[in-house]
This record gives sequence, C-alpha cells and structure tokens, in this order.
Amino acid sequence: MKAMTSSKEAAYEESAIFTSANGASLEEINNTVSLPKNAGFWKKLAAFSGPGALVAVGYMDPGNWITSIQGGSQFGYTLLSVILLSNLIAMLLQGMCAKLGIVTGMDLAQATRKATSKPIAIVLWILTELAIMATDIAEVIGGAIALQLLFHIPLLVGVLITTFDVLLLLLLTRVGFRKIEAIVATLIATIFIVFLYEVILSNPSMGPLLRGFIPSTEIATNGHMLLLALGIIGATVMPHNLYLHSSIVQTRQFERNTEGKREAVRFATIDSNIQLSIAFVINCLLLILGAALFFGTTSDLGRFTDLYNALSDNAIVGAIASPLLSTLFAVALLASGQNSTITGTLSGQIVMEGFIEMKMPTWLRRIITRLLAIVPVIICVIIYGGREDAVEKLLLYTQVFLSIQLPFAIIPLTIFTSSKKLMGEFANPAWMKYLAWTIAITLTILNCFLIYGTFVGL
Repeated sequence: MKAMTSSKEAAYEESAIFTSANGASLEEINNTVSLPKNAGFWKKLAAFSGPGALVAVGYMDPGNWITSIQGGSQFGYTLLSVILLSNLIAMLLQGMCAKLGIVTGMDLAQATRKATSKPIAIVLWILTELAIMATDIAEVIGGAIALQLLFHIPLLVGVLITTFDVLLLLLLTRVGFRKIEAIVATLIATIFIVFLYEVILSNPSMGPLLRGFIPSTEIATNGHMLLLALGIIGATVMPHNLYLHSSIVQTRQFERNTEGKREAVRFATIDSNIQLSIAFVINCLLLILGAALFFGTTSDLGRFTDLYNALSDNAIVGAIASPLLSTLFAVALLASGQNSTITGTLSGQIVMEGFIEMKMPTWLRRIITRLLAIVPVIICVIIYGGREDAVEKLLLYTQVFLSIQLPFAIIPLTIFTSSKKLMGEFANPAWMKYLAWTIAITLTILNCFLIYGTFVGL
C-alpha cells in the first residue's frame, strides 16, 4: 500500500515539475488564500467558496441576457429545457476543470501546451482569444446599452466609455483576490433579487413554464429555434470559463498531497455546483420574464430597450409597470457587464501564459483585449447608425461563435481528466468519461449543422 501511494505521489510530482518550470498559473495569486485548520464542513466550504462565483459570472453575462430574453419572447417557455441541459453540462465540465487544476497543478491551457506541439498550441490560443473577444463584445454592448438606458448616452459614446472599465479592474486587483470574490458574489445576489422580484410581478403561467423544462423535438427541427438554442448553449457553457476555473481553484492553500487534493476537489465541486445553480435560476428568470411579458404579442419585442421600456409601460405589463423596475433592470445589466470584465481579463491572462508562455502586465492585457473587442461594435454602430437591434444581433452571433469554439476546449479537458497517468485515482470514472465524450461529439455535430445552416439559410 505504501509503495502504491508513493507511486501516485510521484505521478503528481511529475506534473508539478512542469508547473514550477514554466510558472504557476496566475502566479501572483496562486496559493494565496488560507484555509482553516481542523474546521467543520460549513467553515471549510466557506473558505473554499469563491472561485465558483467568478466562474458563474460568465454564465449570466449580457450575452446570456439577450439570448434568454429573445428565447422567451419568440418561443415562450420552450427553451427552458435548453437552459437546464446547458447548466447540467456546465456543472460536469466545470467540476472536471477544478479537478484538473487541483490534482495536476496546471490549468487547462498549460496542460494543453504540454501535450501538443507549439504550432497547435498557438492555433488553440488564437481560437481561445477569439472566444474571449466574443465575450468581451457582449460586455461592451451590454454596458453601452445600460449607459444609454440610464443616462441617455449615445450608443457609440457608451461603447467608448466601456473601454475605461480597465481602471475598475486595476482597482479591484489591489484589494486582494478574496475581496474580489466577495464583490462578485454580492453583484450576483443583486442581479438575482432584481429578476426574481420582476418575474414574481409578471405572474408567469406555471403550467407552460414547467412543461418548458421537458425537451421538445421542435428545437431540432425549427432552424431559427436551433440557432437560438445553440446561442444559449454558447452563452451558458463558455469556453474561457474552462480555462479560468482550472486556474483559480489553485488560489487555495490546500495540502498538495493526495488527501489534501481529495478534500479540495470535493469542496471546489460543491462550490461550483452551488454557484452554477444560482446562474441557472437567473437565466431561467430572464427567459421567463421575456416569455411572460412578450410571447404572443404582435410587436417585435425581446431586446434590452424593449424590456426596459415595457417594465414602465402600463399598456404592456399592466399594473406592475414602474420606472423603478426599469431602472433596476438597467442597473443589473450594467453590473453584469462590469462583473464579467473581471473574469474575462483573468481568462485572457491564463490562456496567454499557458499556451504561449507569454506574460504581460494585467493593465496592458486588459486594454488590448478591450480595444480589439470594441472595433467590431463601433463598425456596427457606424454602419447601422446606432440602431440597437443591429448591435444586439451582433451580440447574439458572438454567443453562437462561443458554442462553435466550445469543443476545442472540451476535448482536451476530457482527454486530460480521463488519463490515469496524469490524474491517478482522480481520473474520470467510466460514466463521466463517456458522458463528456458524448457532449463533445454532439456539440460538434450540432455546430457543423449550424455553420451549414447559417450559410445556406435556415
């Protein structure tokens, strides 16, 4: 037994050699959050909680808002089943990411770079950067529209203002990683309370709502519904979150031995599932709100401005209409975009350091990413004269791109976490391995169909 344990520890030490030789993932915050000694379950869970909140932010960014609201306004409650399925997939994949980071000491980008040639790593890095850029576009658009709704700032000016949110991030990075987690969790709670309150006021039909969680064959046969469903998947299961989670779980000062890793994997998984459950509820609330207010109407509704205006229009939503509800919606939208900025920057740093072993100051990294993201938005605003519907259509297509890019992250993740040589006793059990492969293959096939349908016209 002792020899077997030594063999396992040797395998883990081998992976640690790679990490130390190339630098720990997010070296400045790696292994910096202390954990209580000899504490009970709840105290330990509280200490391990935090990374799940940062990951969950990516599952409720402005990209989720527009796809969920449009899904509800156009197809009622039907796509609730897609949100449910997407969230279950997210729980599985994020749990695998946490396990990879804790057991090997590498994030997903580092592990991929070690297992592939430099040219392949560069290609995967570019694809991942494009996915982060697509996420950033959603944040830019959401923030600009929120500024327009709250302060009547022109859309183009709002886009330019969002460029400077880098200053907010730089301020937050100076207060410590644990405090950043607390700020993010508070903003998530605010968004949850706002939409729970508004959905309760909208009085949705419970029968159709509950039936919406049962998958419908119409989703696969209706081309436009399929496009929106894949957009929801792309907005929910986000590729950059897989890299992010495998890194930030390493911020905890758990014992880097078998028992310590086992405990860390357990609590990291619980933390992730709790936070993703909250994200699931918020995404459902968004779709339910869109369906309860707009489905079946003769107007072309489902955009941010439509929902904002409707919440204060008695002719549309009746007695519940109130300027306060509209303002709360816009504030939540602005908070969502700013919240997602933190995770986008961290993810960009992780994939750059992991894939091509290149480091740069966080502020410079943030500025470059944001400048690249605002270019297509500015072009869209100029071409379409600031029409919000055109800009939000761009946002929707960024979510579809995220879905297309997803298999490039899922496949390596499945390979690594299923490897007994790399993971030892922590390797995926057979059911998890086959399920992960089924998810990767299914998404790849659906995305090929999506690309074909987009060009020939669904």
